[in-house]
Amino acid sequence: MGISTLTTPADARDTLIKKIFLAGKPKKLTGKYQSDRSPIPRQYVSFATGYAPGTIVINTAQRRLYHVTEPGRAMAYGIGVGREGFTWSGSNRISRKAEWPGWTPPTIMRAREARKGRILPAYMAGGPGNPLGARAMYLGSSMYRIHGTNQPWTIGQAMSSGCIRMANDDVKYLYDQVPIGTRVVVLR
Repeated sequence: MGISTLTTPADARDTLIKKIFLAGKPKKLTGKYQSDRSPIPRQYVSFATGYAPGTIVINTAQRRLYHVTEPGRAMAYGIGVGREGFTWSGSNRISRKAEWPGWTPPTIMRAREARKGRILPAYMAGGPGNPLGARAMYLGSSMYRIHGTNQPWTIGQAMSSGCIRMANDDVKYLYDQVPIGTRVVVLR
């Protein structure tokens, strides 16, 4: 049987075509945008620490963000954290919040990526294609923030340049729970 004897063209719904071309790709998500849902569902957990309710505690080793909701309890979220060389720890406060924030990559990041052959824009308007995702919570006057992502497969990974990434559904939920001034503690 030669190729010329095929009576119908290949279709993306064909099982073999799916296996060949879709192998290893993440499954499509059902949110408004593909980047809406986390592969690690948020959940209430026991969290016996001395942190006051309202505090955000980020454990980069566990790749979890805990929002303390009451003594001994927290909402836990899966997060993406800084890759090797971009980890940090400390305490700060949320100084600003933004919905669908624009992104201005730092000059050092633009230079670093240019050396790899990747040209970053000087500025990118907010929206579903923006790396900061649906919401951002800025940490003091630092260059770091807790933000959404259009790459949900990075949740649970160490891949960022130091910022804390959350799936868009999760960052929107947290954003609505915390005011400016919320204490954020980052642990390694």
